[in-house]
Amino acid sequence: MQRSGRLLKLLQVLRERRTAVTAQVLASRFDVSERTIYRDIDTLAELGVPVVGEAGVGFILLPGFFLPPMALTQVEADAILLGLRFVAARGDEEIATAADTALGKITENMGDDEAASMRWNGLTAGPAGSGKLAELATIRAALRSQKKLQIGYRSGDGEERTRIIWPVAIGFFGQAELLAAWCEMRDAFRHFRLDRIGELQTLPDTLPRSRRSLLAEYRLMEPHANL
Repeated sequence: MQRSGRLLKLLQVLRERRTAVTAQVLASRFDVSERTIYRDIDTLAELGVPVVGEAGVGFILLPGFFLPPMALTQVEADAILLGLRFVAARGDEEIATAADTALGKITENMGDDEAASMRWNGLTAGPAGSGKLAELATIRAALRSQKKLQIGYRSGDGEERTRIIWPVAIGFFGQAELLAAWCEMRDAFRHFRLDRIGELQTLPDTLPRSRRSLLAEYRLMEPHANL
């Protein structure tokens, strides 16, 4: 994570906490050293963020601090809203709800005129795709937990087979979603259309390799994949 992104997330964590939080807890949260957290806190203080700390107690953000309004160009606002509407139309219930709450957080930090202009931009996305929303939710959960999946898959010639796969990424294309995964039967990366997946089960087995390394290898195989 880049430092600018970590500073924003650190600030958000402090905003959400009603009690002091130690550098050790924050370091564990962001997977950095405590020394890095101390440097980040000093940077926030230099930027005027009212963070106070006490040895052995931790850091706390004083009340009354607000993030400045989010400055987006009209085109940037259009791009964000179109993306969120696409997610709301094509995603499962959990991620569609997250898109709605994300939009609320974005517009909360915008001026009234800018927020209204963003919401009324006239851009939308239709609910195309396979309609396999429950399967999509299961696959997303497996991606997060880095678990294997067992699927019943019908190939283009109609043959059905049970396969064990290591999910890597999901792509949304026209009328279908495409799952990129390592197939144990083929011992190679393969693409699986969600509308051809029948049985779908998350296995207790953790992936033998991290999804990040699998994704890096997949990118070498598919250099034009936008992942």
